[in-house]
Amino acid sequence: MLTVGLTGGIGAGKSEVSRLLVEHGAVLIDADRIAREVVAPGTPGLAAVTDAFGTEVLTADGALDRPKLGAIVFADPRQLAVLNAIVHPLVGARSHELETAAAEDAVVVHDVPLLAENGLAPRYDLVIVVDVSPQTQLDRLVRLRGMTEQDARARMAAQATREERRKIADIVIDNDVPLERLERRVREVWGDLVRRAAAAHGGSGASGASGASQE
Repeated sequence: MLTVGLTGGIGAGKSEVSRLLVEHGAVLIDADRIAREVVAPGTPGLAAVTDAFGTEVLTADGALDRPKLGAIVFADPRQLAVLNAIVHPLVGARSHELETAAAEDAVVVHDVPLLAENGLAPRYDLVIVVDVSPQTQLDRLVRLRGMTEQDARARMAAQATREERRKIADIVIDNDVPLERLERRVREVWGDLVRRAAAAHGGSGASGASGASQE
């Protein structure tokens, strides 16, 4: 098994890169999706969040009001640290379960937004950083996600800098490019991952990778 940490700043386009890697045969473990699962209604995670932040961060039907909670934590680093202390251990435990269930020769990609911030790089065989300029991030958050510029800048400021992310990267994928160039770059990276996985597994190749690596 080859474990890959995939990260990038908010708005960098990690989701598109992870989608392309899955098309090639990667097993994806999405930390954002798991983070939603562990604070779903009725979970111990949601109970812990409401204990820390109050019931005002819930919607009328008892679900977590993520925009409201986000507005609180991304404006105050101390509050963000409180939330991370609740959610990150739960996400880590679930991610480990999913990784353990993958095939021995799989390429397992962990999509982890805060990989750099939480010093998680040593957990993976290698780290891929999806890289864009801060100007591109801001434009995508405002134009595509409908954030105000103030909210977008607060979210960006709460994360690692571009330089900090690049420092931990074994592979950098530039996403300040048209989609066809991104697809070509991801295909190249997948070929590299397949070779590494094969070497780690004694040369037998990664699950589902033989066809994809020839594209």
